[in-house]
Amino acid sequence: MDLPRSFTIREHSHRILNPVTAGKLATLGRALDLPPGSRLLDLASGKGEMLCTWARDHGVRGTGVDVSTVFTAAARARAAELGVDGAVTFVHGDASAYVADEPVDVVSCIGATWIGGGLPGTVELLERSLRPGGLMLIGEPYWRLDPPDQATVEACHMREAGDLRSLPGLVGQFGELGWDVVEMVLADQDSWDRYVAPQWLNLRRWLDSNPEDELAAELRAELDESPLRHVRYQREYLGWGIFALMRRSG
Repeated sequence: MDLPRSFTIREHSHRILNPVTAGKLATLGRALDLPPGSRLLDLASGKGEMLCTWARDHGVRGTGVDVSTVFTAAARARAAELGVDGAVTFVHGDASAYVADEPVDVVSCIGATWIGGGLPGTVELLERSLRPGGLMLIGEPYWRLDPPDQATVEACHMREAGDLRSLPGLVGQFGELGWDVVEMVLADQDSWDRYVAPQWLNLRRWLDSNPEDELAAELRAELDESPLRHVRYQREYLGWGIFALMRRSG
């Protein structure tokens, strides 16, 4: 059980595996003002940057779960680097089947709602580990601008325009599912650049070092297409944000 190698090649140099910067992640941590000792479960935790830095800066404790052996190893190394390996644990496993042994204060899935088959299923999965009155964090894309045609939709890695909502539509969907939006931090175009553009250098350096690898042709084609696709479509039409939610009462 692991991610395809292309993911770890593409995001080799990244600490954060989504279009939010370290500054925005820190802003969210400060805004939530979690009490020291708060317990956090992060599903699809990637390289563990959120959990590790919040353990260092805010005294949270918790567990991250990710399907990638490479990313999980990087998360453990980051915890040791920041001196928080006694406060956080990273588990290699299937996040789509993971439920905490005891309810936690915060549950999160930042940019991987495919683990629950989409947003509603992921919200349901996360709630199974959340104590009453706790916080849920969801990272999710939305249409920044309405896509004008199918080419734009597909260039943003969607099958059809209806796969995503607008930002008002997404916030409304959280309400439809029974949750109040109580905070949010949104990516901007620069955030997208800082996530996507370093992938091109990672790909190019890997290609230069591995010209005969079985993935070389596939990743060469990706590098040929990705920069223009990003500046023409993704940074213009695709938004992304982390939303803090609390279950509505009554």
